[in-house]
Amino acid sequence: MIRACDVADLPDGEAIRILAHVPIAVFHVDGAYYAVDDTCTHQDASLADGWVEGCTVECPLHAASFDLRTGVPLCLPAKTAVRTYPVVVSGGVIYVDTGVSEGVA
Repeated sequence: MIRACDVADLPDGEAIRILAHVPIAVFHVDGAYYAVDDTCTHQDASLADGWVEGCTVECPLHAASFDLRTGVPLCLPAKTAVRTYPVVVSGGVIYVDTGVSEGVA
């Protein structure tokens, strides 16, 4: 598990980028938290810099959209899903389970 941030530091409708074995975007949407690979699968752009509406994030570069729950692309130009990660909130802190042991890059 990787510490993302305190709950208080991620307002609803916002996202942050954290560095793990790959960059990961963590989103706060209507009281729920989602984590996906931060890099759009169409072209190198940060999804944390994208536009969030409901459980969808739109890439800021070419407007590809992804479902934050599944990582599935919802429209072209993206054709490949982004990886999703389980998110755990404990003691007011948001953690992302990357499946990679800490200290391993």
